[in-house]
Amino acid sequence: MRPRNTCKQELVQQKAIEMLVTDGFEGFSVNKLAKACKISVATLYIYYKDKDDLIIQIAIQEAGKMSREMLLDFHPDLSLEEGLRIQWRNRYRYQIENPLMALLFEQLRSSTYQEKIFAAILGPFKESMGRFLRNAIERGEMAKMPLEVFWSIAYAPLYNLLRFHHEGRSIGGKPFEVKDKMVWQTFDLVLKALKL
Repeated sequence: MRPRNTCKQELVQQKAIEMLVTDGFEGFSVNKLAKACKISVATLYIYYKDKDDLIIQIAIQEAGKMSREMLLDFHPDLSLEEGLRIQWRNRYRYQIENPLMALLFEQLRSSTYQEKIFAAILGPFKESMGRFLRNAIERGEMAKMPLEVFWSIAYAPLYNLLRFHHEGRSIGGKPFEVKDKMVWQTFDLVLKALKL
């Protein structure tokens, strides 16, 4: 068995991400990927068992990076406002700096790969965010509510702005590019909605 070439593996990962975003899961194939990377299909099998293994490994690796980015400078004992502000900053920055991965994660959320990928990375992230919410409720900074309601109020507005940004258009097809001022104006409204 030939040894792994890290540069080649990085190229494979980057091309796979690009192709998955542009062609979708149905249009993606190992043969197309090998051709795009100018390598043999056999070389891909040094790194991955099959197409599913390739998608899952890349997604888990990237989801781990995203999870670490979201927890950067974040601590569950922060106040609701400070912790949420850091979460927004981290999520906003990650999505702007990694537009292809942002789009790929959207595809993965509605795919059969979802459970395998997100279950692999949720541990520390889920624990930290859970503690943050419990602390905010215990301190009386926000009312107790189902997680889905919290997420819909706390993060959905940010992700909608980012979706419009990645698509390059807003409602009605108007050209759209997200601006910092817009993000933080939305954040202020979200914070008002969450606070008691």
